[in-house]
Amino acid sequence: MSTDTTTDTGEAELSDAELLEKTEAAAKRLRTAVAQAVVGQDAVVESMLVTLAARGHALLVGVPGLAKTLLVASLARALDLSFGRVQFTPDLLPADITGTDVLHEQHGSRTLRFMPGPIFHNLILADEINRTPPKTQAALLEAMQERKVTVGAATHPLPDPFQVFATRNPIEQEGTYPLPEAQLDRFLLEIHVDYPSEEEEREVARRTTSGKAPQIEPVLHAADVRAIGKLVPRIPVTDEAVSLAVSLCRATRPTAGKVAREVKEYVRYGAGPRGSQALVLAAKARAALRGEAAADVDDVRAMLVPALRHRIVLSYRAEADGVRDVDVLEAAAKSLR
Repeated sequence: MSTDTTTDTGEAELSDAELLEKTEAAAKRLRTAVAQAVVGQDAVVESMLVTLAARGHALLVGVPGLAKTLLVASLARALDLSFGRVQFTPDLLPADITGTDVLHEQHGSRTLRFMPGPIFHNLILADEINRTPPKTQAALLEAMQERKVTVGAATHPLPDPFQVFATRNPIEQEGTYPLPEAQLDRFLLEIHVDYPSEEEEREVARRTTSGKAPQIEPVLHAADVRAIGKLVPRIPVTDEAVSLAVSLCRATRPTAGKVAREVKEYVRYGAGPRGSQALVLAAKARAALRGEAAADVDDVRAMLVPALRHRIVLSYRAEADGVRDVDVLEAAAKSLR
């Protein structure tokens, strides 16, 4: 890593070592802040922080009532970032989220002015993204990739930072439009939100019926998030970790030669090169959040499932046999040992 950084004005900033220490402390404060509103879900919060540090986007998958919306809103409050929520519905149009040009009349003259949509915030909650048609999905995902919106002949940059946390309900299929695999690939991580433990559920019932709303104070600001986002790509990664990330992705491809039986039998298409990139970047972000000076194979293994589960396409036989994406990924990982 470099020894120090400078601002655009040439003023000295924190060295990478100092920023790494600050990142570790910030991650601890963020976990504590989110825990004031959300009970448990430690692994989910950890994956969300990895997404945040890596300047990526995440897809949260879980049944209703598991605090997916509360998780994103609490994180936004703890970061003191502007927060926008878009409730996706079948009649939602691209202009409803990106904005549009409107006719403005003043002193007898008419001009077109851009009216920004709800996407012009730092942190976006795309609620039930699979409930809107592909055209609207594509408009959001294009903004996620380009971090800008083009309306007419004008291009409008999105705020920095700009990150999307989308939610998807896995149990409702009627009136939904599944995300194509090419669009799922734009999400850095797919984070599954599971049921809480019995003890956690008792605490949820106790908290949510007490009438006391949790007060989350900001622990980081936009400038801090930008600084962390710039630090993560500079985190070194070992050659072994890069090799493992590439090998794991290749081990999910049924045509790659010697692969696990589960991959041969149940996978139609494996993860592409973007999967390797996501694994390495997520590993770097995980290392930074832990205050580690370099990412290693343990970081890659820890991010295997959320980074690759949405990048493999299972066959109909897998569904019939009750084989899950996580089962295939675990088999692929074991085949490399």
